[in-house]
Amino acid sequence: MSFDAIIIGGSYAGLSAALQLARARRKVLVMDSGRRRNRFAEHSHGFLGQDGRAPGDIAADARAQLLAYPTVQWVDATATAGKGQADEFTVSAGNGAQYEARRIILAAGVVDALPDVPGLAERWGKYVFHCPYCHGYELDQGRIGVLASSEMSMHHALMLPDWGSTTLFLNDAFTPDAGQMAQLKQRGVTVEREPIRQLSGTSVDVELTDGRIIPLDGMFTLTRTSPASPLGAQLGCAMEDGPMGPFLQTDMFKETTVPGVFACGDMARATGSVALAVGDGAMAGVGAHRSLMFGTGHG
Repeated sequence: MSFDAIIIGGSYAGLSAALQLARARRKVLVMDSGRRRNRFAEHSHGFLGQDGRAPGDIAADARAQLLAYPTVQWVDATATAGKGQADEFTVSAGNGAQYEARRIILAAGVVDALPDVPGLAERWGKYVFHCPYCHGYELDQGRIGVLASSEMSMHHALMLPDWGSTTLFLNDAFTPDAGQMAQLKQRGVTVEREPIRQLSGTSVDVELTDGRIIPLDGMFTLTRTSPASPLGAQLGCAMEDGPMGPFLQTDMFKETTVPGVFACGDMARATGSVALAVGDGAMAGVGAHRSLMFGTGHG
C-alpha cells in the first residue's frame, strides 16, 4: 500500500507530525521501534498541560488520539533502509516488509553516548540528567554536580547554580583557563579537579580517586548524540554539527536538503525537549502537507 507520508519514529515529534497530516485526511504510516529517548525518566517536565506526567503515559495518550483518525496506520518495526525520490520513496522494515510513500518524515530521535564513569548508566534519567529545565527544579535547590565531558560543560556549570549548590567535576575532561575560572567563581561554582572513581549510593555519591566521597542530590552531564536511524544518511540528507553531535539540516518547514524528506525532533535540532519536539513535529507535518499540495521546495 502507498501512503502520502511515512513517519519514522512514533515518539513526541513523530506523533505531532502525524497528527497534522491525519487532520488533513492524508494517508499516514507511523513506523516505531519503541525506544523513546526519555524512556529512562520517571517524569516529564516543562511541557505545558503535561507537567510531571510519566513520559510513557504522554506518548500512549497521544498515540491513542492519533489512531482514532481512520487514515493513520501504525507498525511496530524498525525502519532499516530508505531509497527513492519525492513521490516515489520506498522504506524497508526490519521485519522484511516494504512500504511506499510520497513523503518521508524522519523523527527517530538520537542515541546518547554516556560518559564512561562506573555507576552512571544505571542512574541515567533518575539521578543523572542532561536538561536542567526538565529535571533541575525537582532537586529542590539541593546539591548538584556537573560531570564535565568537554569544555562545553562550562555552559552546564554556569547554568545550574540557579537550581542549587553546584560542583563542577572536571574528571580530566578539560582544564578551565583563568577567564573561565573567574566566571565559575562569580556564579558560586565549586571546581573539583580530582578524577572520579565511580558513582554509588541510593542517589549520587561521587567517589573520587583520593578516597573522598561527595554526596549529591543529582548530577548533570552532556552526552554525545548520534541519529537513531540511518535513513537520513541513506537518503543523502545533509547534516549540521551541533554542540553534542550531528543533526539533520532542515529549512523553516523542516524539509531536509533532499526534496520530499522532512525531519523533526531531536534528530533535527541541536538541543531538544518534549515541548520542542512536539512543536518541531507540528511544523514538519504542516511542511509535508504543504509540499503534497504545492510541490517540494516551497518552504
